Parts: sequence; structure tokens; C-alpha cells
Amino acid sequence: MAKIVFMGTPEFATPVLQALIQRHDVIGVVTQPDRPAGRGNQLHESPIKKVAQSAGIPVFQPEKLRRKEAIAELQQWQPDVYIVAAFGQILPQAVLDIPPYGSINVHASLLPRWRGAAPLQAAIRAGDTQSGITIMKMDAGLDTGPMLSQRAITLAPDETGQSLHDKLSVIGGELLIETMPHYLSGELQPQPQPEEGVTYAPQIEKEEGHIDWTKSAIDIERLVRAFTPWPGTFTSWDGKLLKILKAQPPQSISASGEVGQVVKHQGQIAVITGDGLFLPTQVQLEGKKAMSIEDFLRGYPQFIDARLA
Repeated sequence: MAKIVFMGTPEFATPVLQALIQRHDVIGVVTQPDRPAGRGNQLHESPIKKVAQSAGIPVFQPEKLRRKEAIAELQQWQPDVYIVAAFGQILPQAVLDIPPYGSINVHASLLPRWRGAAPLQAAIRAGDTQSGITIMKMDAGLDTGPMLSQRAITLAPDETGQSLHDKLSVIGGELLIETMPHYLSGELQPQPQPEEGVTYAPQIEKEEGHIDWTKSAIDIERLVRAFTPWPGTFTSWDGKLLKILKAQPPQSISASGEVGQVVKHQGQIAVITGDGLFLPTQVQLEGKKAMSIEDFLRGYPQFIDARLA
């Protein structure tokens, strides 16, 4: 049985590791160092570290994989293959060269579309009708390696970053388990990615959640869904931050008023955008709890006709 070292960090990677543990010999896990988070900035272990520790698997948490001491540590494990899922660091060539079967990545898109760090959010923002999982053999490029297998799913009209994350994390584990025996036996050979259709999904910055009301209502509604739960979308009202948590499908009709103005249209609360009306359904004002737009309006009737920025 092949000796596997798994590399991953967030929740997305946990179903993949759990599936591997049940069927393969996972001799070690590499994950990001514990990071401060939450109130008090206490150190938090990654979800992958918790899974590994509960299974009694050794854990290695290098600050940088490219450092000589990190490479030496990995060499001592003498793995046959690396399995990588949302690890969070680029693997240098010296690391990729260690296992004889190379490094296999579980990537959350239908490559070559959406190479990069945030493919889930990118697919929703772009209005893609499909997403999926690609099992690929890694090279030194950014998600440029040859592919072993893919599985596509249709995105729901109300798909969010969270719902797509949950679906693809499970599919990633299932497809990997189906693919690995055929790859390790030599029956399945990696195939180059198509040269056409390459797009990139760079890492998301929190400031990208600031809504630009000059954009179309369609673009803004997609942004809200894509950035659920992180980094979230927000605007400014009355000098305070107002989070937009949920929204209805936008309406393409226009209304009289200025961009960013809150209006009432056919009994619904709407915001005028650069193209169409945006219909928020759940919001959260800075320092307050999340609530429906109807409850929010009862407490803040002056919200109607306000200008959001």
C-alpha cells in the first residue's frame, strides 16, 4: 500500500483526509501553523490538524515549505505520494520531487477554468452554471498540472460560497478515492489541461466585500452569494457598517432615484443600482444582530430613501 502524506488546512480538506484515512496508509499530515483568531487572538488549530490528531497521525506545521529544514523533514517520511487539498502554501519543486508518484491536488473547479486560490467564489460571481472538482498532478505552476479526473455539478440558482464549498468538499473526497487506485497502478495517465478557457481566481481580500452600487443588481446579488459566509458583503449607512447577508433574485426594472438609494417598490425594499433593483432580505447593522429587512425597517423607518455608500 502506498504511503501517503496529506497536505491541507481548512474545513474544505477534511472530507478528503477522512476518506483517505479510511482506505489508505496516511503516514503524516502537513498543515499550516496554528494562527491567532477570534476574541483574545488565541491560537487556533486548523481543522485538518484536529482530524489528524484524532486519528493519531503525525502532524508537521512548517511556516514555509521552501525552507531547507522543512524539506529535510518531509524527506524523512519517505512518502510515495502527496495528496494536497487547500493547503495554503505553494509547493516548491524540491518538495514536489520527493515522492516517486508526485503530488496530487484536489482542486475545486473544472480546470483550466478558475485556477488559483478562490475558485468557488469566482464561479458564483461570474454566473457560471457549473463547477466541480479536478484531480490533477501538480507541477511548479499555479494549478497548471495535467489532470487525472473531473466531476461536474450544476450550480443552484441560490448557490452560495458555503453551499458550494460543502458540496465540493464531499465530492473531492469521493473522486480522489475513485481515482487513486487507477493512478497508482499506472492504468490512469495524467492528461494536459486544455490550452483554451484558462481563467484565474486570485485570493480574496476582505475589502472586496464593499458593495459598489454602480454595478448591476445581478452582479451585486451574485457577490452576496459568493461571499457567504466570508468575507461577507457590506455597505455604509448613517455612518455605520451595514452587512447585506441575503437577497432575492434581482429585478431588471429601474426606479426613479439615485444609485445606492433605498426605495420601496411593489411593497418590497430595494436599492437602486447601476442596472436594476437589488432586493436585500437579511441585513445586520454594526453592533446589532442579523435580522430580516422587514424587522430592520420597523426599527429604522428612516432607512427608506436613505443613500447607501
